[in-house]
Amino acid sequence: MSEIAQPHDRFLKLLLSDPEKAGALLRERLPKEIAELLSPEPPELVEGSFVDAELRGHLTDRLFRMRTLHGRMALLYILIDHKSHPDRFVSFQLLRYKTEVWNQWVRENPGWKLLPCIVPFVFYHGEDEWRIPNEFMAIVDAEEGWRPFLLNFHFPVFDLGKVSDHRLSRHPKLRAWLAVAKYATRPGKQLRVKGYLIRLLAETGEDFHVIMRYIVETYGSYDEPIVREIIRAVHPEEENTMMSQFAQDIIAKGKPEWEQRGIQIGEQRGRQEEGASILTRLLQRRFGNLPPWASEKIAQAEPPALEEWSLRILDAPTLESVLADLS
Repeated sequence: MSEIAQPHDRFLKLLLSDPEKAGALLRERLPKEIAELLSPEPPELVEGSFVDAELRGHLTDRLFRMRTLHGRMALLYILIDHKSHPDRFVSFQLLRYKTEVWNQWVRENPGWKLLPCIVPFVFYHGEDEWRIPNEFMAIVDAEEGWRPFLLNFHFPVFDLGKVSDHRLSRHPKLRAWLAVAKYATRPGKQLRVKGYLIRLLAETGEDFHVIMRYIVETYGSYDEPIVREIIRAVHPEEENTMMSQFAQDIIAKGKPEWEQRGIQIGEQRGRQEEGASILTRLLQRRFGNLPPWASEKIAQAEPPALEEWSLRILDAPTLESVLADLS
């Protein structure tokens, strides 16, 4: 997992490990037809992850168990996407993970008669707007008349960037977590929302330390004076203690320009390697083992080329047409 993804991964896992906040999020953001039939009890977190090890740099997941008002058991599967750009193939990942969840459930319930329903839900907080269709058939190449006979499912997407600040949540503590996560991937707006975040942080209570740690780690626009200003406005009595705890992260932001440039190059190389690995696996699934020329071209490509090639996979008829040079 890349260093960039780790703070997001840790922060959102903590958020969704709290039954109260997770329940509020699910009830507010799942489709009305689903949410209104959930029992009033908080969701029960099912430990474990179904995300591939290779994808954990930009995907996180949480699985919850809940009862409906009619006594049925439902599994609510949340997939969290940390990437800047939406993943066109997220529905394929959801299908794989749903199958793995069912396989585990069957192993644990050998006398089963009916499978529990699994409701998928995508939580996205990247900077780019989510424009990917939220149904599985969008990535299946099939004749139109065949659709009734083929597997399909829809999944709700909660794109933080498309939700106005005052509509993020009615739950005070959840609202602060969501707002901070929203602007963590929008560095150009961080200074503008400082006052807004201070007002929300005043509602967080015992969550304040966790949220401030995330801000220090991910808000590149917030230097030491701004971090001090926020702490002083919310919990002035803890300024010295918290600044001491955050010292290493704040010092890292002040590294000399040449060292910062080295860090940026390392981060870019990590993104390139991740993109090349994902593209290679997708190409192998469609075309089989790749010839040496293709592997070499992928290894030397920049992220924009890797992204464009990944978009061609479903439409291009040959490996050569997928990896054709960008115009």
